[in-house]
Amino acid sequence: MRLLVLGTGSMARSQISHFKLIEGVEVVGAVDTDPARLAEFADHFGIERRFLTLEEAIAWGGFDAATNVTPDRVHHPTTMALIAAGKHVFCEKPLAENYADALEMTNAAEAAGVINMVNLTYRNVAPLQRAREMVLAGELGTIKHVEASYLQSWLVSRAWGDWRTESRWLWRLSTGHGSNGVLGDVGIHILDFASYGAATDIDHVFARLKTFNKAPGGQIGEYMLDANDSFTMSVDFANGALGVIHASRWATGHLNELKLRIYGERGSLEVIHRPNGSQLRGCFGENVETATWADIDVPPVPTNYQRFAEAVATGKQLDPNFRHAANLQKVIDLAIVSERERRELNLLSAEDGMTPGPEGAGNVEVLPIAV
Repeated sequence: MRLLVLGTGSMARSQISHFKLIEGVEVVGAVDTDPARLAEFADHFGIERRFLTLEEAIAWGGFDAATNVTPDRVHHPTTMALIAAGKHVFCEKPLAENYADALEMTNAAEAAGVINMVNLTYRNVAPLQRAREMVLAGELGTIKHVEASYLQSWLVSRAWGDWRTESRWLWRLSTGHGSNGVLGDVGIHILDFASYGAATDIDHVFARLKTFNKAPGGQIGEYMLDANDSFTMSVDFANGALGVIHASRWATGHLNELKLRIYGERGSLEVIHRPNGSQLRGCFGENVETATWADIDVPPVPTNYQRFAEAVATGKQLDPNFRHAANLQKVIDLAIVSERERRELNLLSAEDGMTPGPEGAGNVEVLPIAV
């Protein structure tokens, strides 16, 4: 696979470090509008071909696939251009800023027959994969209740940098710079973590979003700090289970923690992922009577990067694909509507039909969420 990297920021560094370890993958070109950043990135990874525009790279054409690591707002136009050029696309999350754009990208990729995947990075967490296998095998019985949380503390800790002075954090706090807040940024991760791990669809959603004051006048320089910092979401799943999903950037003491608890009639599972590792625990059989939890050993799983390379090599579409990411974006869009209208939304309801999306996002089609 001859791979083009579109965007050369910090996430691109992480991605290319993984891709270069995969046999048969050659990173043949890089694109960035910042010449200095492009040069430093390409020099670091030994990439010969360098382009200041995607149009130049497409005109050259010497690549089979591209990884799109541009800002969220740029995902839609650049991915559509890559699809039109017949290139396979690995896109950073979220797929788009809204469901309408995400659906357009999905339909275009499927019509073109190109491999399409979204980097929902926590699919790389082996305990999550094992939890899903156990749920599908019926080891927990019928799922009754699901809890999921994504906790970060970069608004109260400088462990990852100072958000007050660094644009890479400030834009995430500003809707004017293309951010849908913590809901749009990591909400897609925890929604995927919950629905994929519990192997069930979301039917209903009721959400509350909160933006806390962070600076005098709610603004730092050009950045109006109006994007949500925390969200809580009550959901119903297709199998009848209830769920609670929440995330915050104010979670002091949690640098970056995802947690999923799945409660079934015959047992329960807990998946925890932190920067220093992952864990799967279960409570089954006689242990149910004493509420005793035991660790479950889990073998490694292929990464998203390896799955994408395999998909391109074999021509067989693998997950997580664009359609799945678009369905997650649908939940995010409807959560914003739920907050604005202070009402529960039924994703299966015919009477809702087309529900107004977030400002500037067009309409949101209300359909079931597929996992």
